Parts: sequence; C-alpha cells; structure tokens
Amino acid sequence: MKSREPRRYFPSRTARSAQGRMDPKLVVVMALASGLVVANSYYAQPLVGSIAATFAVSSTSVGLVVTASQVGYAIGLALLVPLGDLVERRRLLTFMLLGTTACLAVMVIAPTWQILASAAVLVGLGSVVGQILVPFAAALAHEDERGKVIGNVMTGLLLGILLSRVISGLIAGIAGWRAVFVVAAVLTLITCGLVRLLPPSHPQTSMSYRRLLGSVVVLVREESVLRSRIWFGMLTYASFGVLWTSIGFLLADSPYNWSETRIGVFTVVGIAGALAARFAGALADRGFAELQTGAFVALTALSFLPLAMGQRHVWLLALGVALLDLGVQGTHISNQSIFYPLRPDARSRLNTAYMTAYFTAGSIGSVLSALVYAHLGWNGVCLLGALFPTTATIMWCSKYRPRPDTTARSAALNLTRESTANQES
Repeated sequence: MKSREPRRYFPSRTARSAQGRMDPKLVVVMALASGLVVANSYYAQPLVGSIAATFAVSSTSVGLVVTASQVGYAIGLALLVPLGDLVERRRLLTFMLLGTTACLAVMVIAPTWQILASAAVLVGLGSVVGQILVPFAAALAHEDERGKVIGNVMTGLLLGILLSRVISGLIAGIAGWRAVFVVAAVLTLITCGLVRLLPPSHPQTSMSYRRLLGSVVVLVREESVLRSRIWFGMLTYASFGVLWTSIGFLLADSPYNWSETRIGVFTVVGIAGALAARFAGALADRGFAELQTGAFVALTALSFLPLAMGQRHVWLLALGVALLDLGVQGTHISNQSIFYPLRPDARSRLNTAYMTAYFTAGSIGSVLSALVYAHLGWNGVCLLGALFPTTATIMWCSKYRPRPDTTARSAALNLTRESTANQES
C-alpha cells in the first residue's frame, strides 16, 4: 500500500544506490559544500586583533563584526531556509552563493569597520547553504541511516567551521587579514560548481511565501518535541558563542600574546566536535538520542571548569575547548535526529524553526561575551558560558523519563515468560 505522503524530491540515479541507500558520493558533495560555505561566518574570529589594529578601534567594536555574521546567519535561517520547501534548491543555492561571493569582495576592500560589519551581515545571510542541504540529505536518506547521514553532512559543516579558523590564522599571518576574504570568495565560487552535482528537487508545496513563513510558527506551536529541542539547542549554542567570541581576545593578550596564525592553529582542538557529529548520529539511529542529550548538555557545562583554569595554562584551555565542542555538537546532532522525522513534508521549515533560535542564541552569547570580557575578563566569560548549559542540564533532568512503552513491553514479556514456565511445570 502506497503512502499518502507526497514525494517532494525526484533524485537522479546518483542520489540512491540500488538498495535504496543514499549514494555516499552525494553525501560527500553535500558535506563539502556545507563546510566551504559555513566557514564564511567564522573566518573573522581569529582576526579580531588585526582588524582592531587596522581600524584603530577597541576589541569590543571588532567583536561586533564577529557577531554581525552570526546575526546575518540567523536572518538567513528565518527568511531563506524555508524556501527549500518551496523552490528548486539548486537554483536557490546558486543565487545565494553568487550573492555571498559579492559581499565577501566588499569585505576585502572595506574602508571602515562599520562597512566590514555590514558586509559580514550579508555574508552570514547567504551562508545558510548547509542548513538547506541538511534537511535535503535527511529526506534522501533511508530511515535507518538518517542519523548517520545527518551526522556525516554535519561533520563536513563542522569541519568547515573548525578549519576556517585555522586557515584564517595561517593566511592572515602570511598575507594579512584581507587576503582571508579573497580566499573565501574563491572557495564560495567553487561551491557553485559543487551545487550543480546535486540531484534536482521538485517540492510539492504550493503555498505563498508569506504563508510558508507563517507555517514555521505553526510547527513550533504544534510540536512540543520541537520546542524542547529548540531550548536544548539554544542553551548549548549560546555557550559556544560566548567562548569563541572572546577566546581570540584572551590568546592575543598577556600572558599568551599569540599571533593570528597560532590562534588559528589552536582552534584545531575543536575537532572533537566534528567527531561527535558522526558518533552522535550513529547512536541516534540506535535509539539513544534522548539519553545522550543529557550527557552532552552536562559535558558542555562542565567544560567551563578547565576553560576557566586555562587562562594561564594552555593545555587546560585546549581540553575545555575540546569538551565544549564535543558537548555542543553532540547535543545538536541528537536534536536533529529527533525532530526531523516529525514532519517529513516540512523538514526545511522544521530546520528553520530550530536553527533560527539556535543561531539567535549564539548571537546573544557573542554580544554578551564581548561585553562581559571588557568589564569582567576571562573569568566572567567562563561564568556566563557555564550558566546556559547548566540551565539545559537542569531542564533535561526534570523532563527525562524512561520510555513507558519500553517498560510496559518488558513487563508483558516477563509475565509471558512466567506463564509459559508455570504451564511447563
């Protein structure tokens, strides 16, 4: 009996294998494209010292450049990602990538930090490509491999975030911070070619754009599971924004006095977050997504203990960064594995609701981090960062219960076994 659910996508032969599994090559393309574009929102993080020196402004002002890209990203999530349910995706992605390339060119020649920040908002707006590709991958994946596929695509996205800081620091150390955005523009153009390798999509949604955006609010109102996942995501990603906005200030100042290159290379310790994506996705396919959420949010909170002690001990700082990235990304993949199956016909809009709140929280964390660092220093930043995931941990402890259906099935099975044993005796 055929499902009544309309098929929104008609992938080419390269989209699925003969067994109905998603073609691994397609997963690689999606992961690579996601990573190359999301990096645009993070290149500025190790460069705050150099940018501040170029424009002769305070680190707080330059911190707003980092925040600007995150704000733009949140706006893109709200206004552009829902279009994945409404229009042909390759055309949408191509338009976004070309616009992002133009804005990166403006960042290269920006004469003031205000113009740089304005262009960063638009770059962030167009850098939501990965958030269009992730629900697309979820739709193409077989049910029992969806967590793994999401994890693999997210691994590419997370590696893009991670390596963007390393590449940014290395290029800036050789050719200056403006050269970083030249490279970013070239890589974004290359991504346009990758997008053409994706299977065409034919969405069945015919509502107006205004109704499409309104339906996101309806989804949040109707889906309690989505709402709880939004809170877990927001509270952990806010701490992510807190850390990565101010860690560049810490490492550029005494006692470290590191260059952009060393700061960029240091961020490679966050590779734990990328590894967590695959690990968490595989466990989610086995039914552990709810349970592992509690472990990951608690780990995020605990990471700020070594981070606070890392003010003068770099190995503790590295440990804290690794633990925080592990906790944040593990929570994120667990969340996505849980809410994507809720409405198969509206995965882009589910992603919009979740990710808009997610990056809004990250932007709030970034703004608060810059302000707190200016007045209370690194210890104040760590206290602020720990506050968010600690709240999430308390929420999870108050909500988590063993699944009643599992308990019922176990009890029924035990009764059956006892009855059989009595009959045999």
